Amino acid sequence: MSLVSLPGLTRMIEEISQRHNLPKPAVQEALREALLKGYERFRRSQSLDRQQFHDDYFDNFEVELDTEEEGFRILSTKKIVEAVDNTDHHISLEEVQEVAAEAQLGDEVVLDVTPEQRDFGRMAAIQTKQVLLQKLRDQQRKLIQEEFNELEGTVLNARVLRFERQDVIVAVQSAFGQPEVEAALPKREQLPNDNYRANAAFKVLLKKVREGSHRGPQLIVSRAAAGLVVDMFTVEVPEIEEEIVRIVAVSREANPPSRHVGPRTKIAVDTLERDVDPVGACIGARGSRIQAVVNELRGEKIDVIRWSPDPATYIANALSPARVDQVVLINPDERHAIVLVAEDQLSLAIGKEGQNVRLAARLTGWKIDIKDVVAYQAELEKQKQRVLEEEEELTDEWEQPEEMSEILTSSLSEAE
Repeated sequence: MSLVSLPGLTRMIEEISQRHNLPKPAVQEALREALLKGYERFRRSQSLDRQQFHDDYFDNFEVELDTEEEGFRILSTKKIVEAVDNTDHHISLEEVQEVAAEAQLGDEVVLDVTPEQRDFGRMAAIQTKQVLLQKLRDQQRKLIQEEFNELEGTVLNARVLRFERQDVIVAVQSAFGQPEVEAALPKREQLPNDNYRANAAFKVLLKKVREGSHRGPQLIVSRAAAGLVVDMFTVEVPEIEEEIVRIVAVSREANPPSRHVGPRTKIAVDTLERDVDPVGACIGARGSRIQAVVNELRGEKIDVIRWSPDPATYIANALSPARVDQVVLINPDERHAIVLVAEDQLSLAIGKEGQNVRLAARLTGWKIDIKDVVAYQAELEKQKQRVLEEEEELTDEWEQPEEMSEILTSSLSEAE
């Protein structure tokens, strides 16, 4: 069989494999596809005026790599027919029966159609190189998608590589110990307290794996996602990992609307074990567990509160660290509540620029109005007083029957 020589083929495959972090089979597949494109270029250059090739014309051709002899062959699968009208796709029965007497019409045979080494041409070689680079990129994207699709929503270790506009390009490593892969940390997914200097290391949540072909990184990671907090608590708190304590809800504002307000998270936890304090388990001895999470998030404030099936209790807990006097469920169907607090707790319950009550509302799913308990009770007294005064007026009117009778008689007379 013919062979187009590729000196150093084995070494080239190994070097490409190491340089592009690709397994050898993936490199060989990319090389076969590139060589086939080079062969197509060679054939098209030979038939400029004689034949037009449609897009799938070369689908029955393939490349066979020979790493021992360091070269490649072009093979073509042809169908046995009576009358040949296309020698690239068909072969006559008579021609085949000269070497295989048992051949029949409709069978397929694989033939060596490798061109001479000198005929392959410089342009075909250039085409092969260009296609090979593209195919290697395609193989990398394919492997990244296959490997990281299963890791969406998980936390990975990241290292800052460079900056592209407002995005931070980081290197992440999968849980399978594969070489580092580039990922994009968009501006909206960054933390204001982070210092994204070169080679800085931190944890990120894999938010999305882009499908299809993209010039930039295919992985989108986040430092602002609530899932990052959940994962870090799971790592730091053994009771969560062992499912003794469960995280019921998380509300996070990693990028507040105002630069005067810092990032903050509220996390609701619960347990079915009587002897376990879920909030204490998350905080740890002397705050060691929660401090580890806070340090990773560069000082972000985190409130751990106890979940309750009773909405009033849950809402009161969610407004921590403020002390709540009373929760009035105005409209349970529309999940609307009024929370009464002392005057000195009002600003704490609302939070700076409304952040505390905003996070509590997201955590509980209730619309929360914060009111001063004294002012609210005074308003209630005023409303009660108005109602009583209106009732007294009506009573006074109906206690004067003669006057009322005269009014009614007068009205009837005017009507007549």
